[in-house]
Amino acid sequence: MYQLSDKMSDVISNDYKLLQVMSRFGLSLGFGDRSVEEVCQNSGIDAQTFLDVVNFLANGNIPAGRIEYLKIPTLVSYLKNAHTYFLDFKFPNIRRKLISSIDCSVNNEIAFLILKFFDAFVEGVRKHMQYENEKVFVYVEGLLNNKLTSNYNIHVFASHHDDVEEKLKELKNIIISYYPTTADNNIFYSVLFDIYTTEEDLRNHNLVENRLFIPAVSLLEREVSKHSATYKEESQNEEEEGLSKREKEILTLVAKGMANKEIADVLCLSIHTVLTHRKNIARKLQIHSSAGLTIYAIVNKLVKLDEIKDLSML
Repeated sequence: MYQLSDKMSDVISNDYKLLQVMSRFGLSLGFGDRSVEEVCQNSGIDAQTFLDVVNFLANGNIPAGRIEYLKIPTLVSYLKNAHTYFLDFKFPNIRRKLISSIDCSVNNEIAFLILKFFDAFVEGVRKHMQYENEKVFVYVEGLLNNKLTSNYNIHVFASHHDDVEEKLKELKNIIISYYPTTADNNIFYSVLFDIYTTEEDLRNHNLVENRLFIPAVSLLEREVSKHSATYKEESQNEEEEGLSKREKEILTLVAKGMANKEIADVLCLSIHTVLTHRKNIARKLQIHSSAGLTIYAIVNKLVKLDEIKDLSML
């Protein structure tokens, strides 16, 4: 397990494939003898999240309890950069090599089908990654702002999260088994090697999403849901502490200068009931004088100024 104090150069020397992780986190080369923590801090990247991804890819697991400490914005940025790498660089590069290395004449049906198969694969991955960019990551951004969507959650994404590298595996097997080539066709072997490494890279990308991203977002959902429930309960309590319709009626009549007996007669209530409502109004508003209640009624537009019989009380 790598540590924050380890030199970044040692980490990369031990596994050159981690260069891709560095790139997707937006880290630059030229870090000299600086530690993992120092390199990340210099680039404004959460060092522990970077290290968790590195250790996961290097060892296939993440220590218990680490998921809840992953910085989701940092992880989302990493995944977005990976999408850009695959769609805008890696796949176009493989396609160019394929065209250069296979016979695409009309008489070579296998070569034509290989290219068609690859294009269909790339289009499928593109739709998958666009869905993540436009739907999943936008949903997560909402969660980070304490916005919970009732008709969507991360498990909807998880249940449809296909292993996108599987079709690339099929393409690789088709090429090896059915496309004839010569031993000196170096570019063809080079593109085949690229397909192998890309298949592995896509598999690791999916693992990061399945084992780190989805569990981290699931935890965030529970936190936001709990916060929303607490907020709703507090709002309900506040609403319950507000004046009822009957209390507003009584407050209006108090402001108009009516005595308790008059209010009871107008509303067909007992004096005891009116007094109980008066006590509740005073408790809720923390206003006990008739003058204070009248001012409250005017300010909150329960009565108009010309409806007040005795302005001298204000």
